[in-house]
Amino acid sequence: MGERLFGTDGIRGKANIHPMTAEMALQVGRAAGRLFRNGSGRHTILIGKDTRRSCYMLENALTAGLCSVGINVLLTGPLPTPGVSYIMRSLRCDGAIMISASHNDYADNGIKLFGRDGYKIADEVEDEIEKLITSGKVDDNPPTGTDIGIARRIDDAVGRYIEFVKASFPKGMRLDGMKIVVDCSNGATYKAGPNTLRELGAKVIALGNDPDGMNINEGVGSVHPEEMRAMVIRERADLGIAFDGDGDRLVMADGNGRLLDGNALLAILGIDYLERDALPHNTLVTTIMANGGLARALEPYGGKVVHTQVGDRYVVEAMRDQGLIVGGESSGHMIILEHNTTGDAIIAALQVLAIIIRKEQSLASLAHAYQEMPESHQKVPLGKKAKPAQEVLDALVDEIREEIEGKGRVVIRPSGTEPIVRVMVQHQDARAARTLTKQLADRVAAL
Repeated sequence: MGERLFGTDGIRGKANIHPMTAEMALQVGRAAGRLFRNGSGRHTILIGKDTRRSCYMLENALTAGLCSVGINVLLTGPLPTPGVSYIMRSLRCDGAIMISASHNDYADNGIKLFGRDGYKIADEVEDEIEKLITSGKVDDNPPTGTDIGIARRIDDAVGRYIEFVKASFPKGMRLDGMKIVVDCSNGATYKAGPNTLRELGAKVIALGNDPDGMNINEGVGSVHPEEMRAMVIRERADLGIAFDGDGDRLVMADGNGRLLDGNALLAILGIDYLERDALPHNTLVTTIMANGGLARALEPYGGKVVHTQVGDRYVVEAMRDQGLIVGGESSGHMIILEHNTTGDAIIAALQVLAIIIRKEQSLASLAHAYQEMPESHQKVPLGKKAKPAQEVLDALVDEIREEIEGKGRVVIRPSGTEPIVRVMVQHQDARAARTLTKQLADRVAAL
């Protein structure tokens, strides 16, 4: 099959083209069903999806694959990824599958798998699934008769999830008097996002909440927050929130229209946890792509940052290994393990709103603690060339480590989802950041 089937976050690609085909989804369903079985008796796997047209095709194929190996299937319909994780735990399922390509455009799709503990499966489990598919053993000894699985839909999955996320908001606290712009990216949060905030008392101005199967992430959402920001200014709202297509990440805008990415939001959350002495080991987790301004914002409060490789799965793994509860990525994945097992954009937004109310400060005021370090990015297309070994890329970084020590950070890494190498330079001098980025990108291109 060439390259590894699973990437940074599950399987992803153009819908109806390998590996994101109905045939592959059928095989993934069969393999996951066989792997998730634990002893005798009937087993159940939950399937959720975002609002892409191709979700119908993949949902049916995954369902067929699971039923064909004796697994019962529960279908939620469109639901945010964190909602899938929550509901599978509440119903004590043996696993869950989310069909989504997150922030990608509608023509792409993806498959993410969760184990029975509600966490995304580890690399080793993904490898076992791929091994079952490539070996052909997934088709061995199929069940027949009453041993074949059945599928049914869950009534009001969105309503159940809304009640769950509302429970993360401090008891007795309400959003009365707050005007909030909510951009749902025409994705999986199109109901849960606005309704949660309305039920807590906010006046909600919603956009990106009319999905048609083809407009997910199209000029809206956390990757395209410009309209949300403009509407905050136009409507004189207190703040704005933009979710991504599957509801596990967000960006926010303060009342002045300043956009706050994952770094800024982690700074706000981290400082609040530190002030309440509620952050284990005074440490939060983020990835190597985090802006240096995050660590600088936490330092005066005694806070520290642990870096992992890119991917929210790796952030969660580090959090669990080290007993930490707050983590996230620059892209807006926010993980608060005391509330959910995966990135949950609605819960993260509610925690920021709770800080605003508790401290009686605006989002703009809270955001002053974070000052972004100048940052420059460049993508180096690989074309048909093989990805350079990470050791070779690390050697390039080592060559200039002494030059930038104490002034910034450099990251060079192959993308997990595209045939490109990403070069990022953070430097206290913006011109130096741009110059170094170009120099390094040229050297990567010459490899």
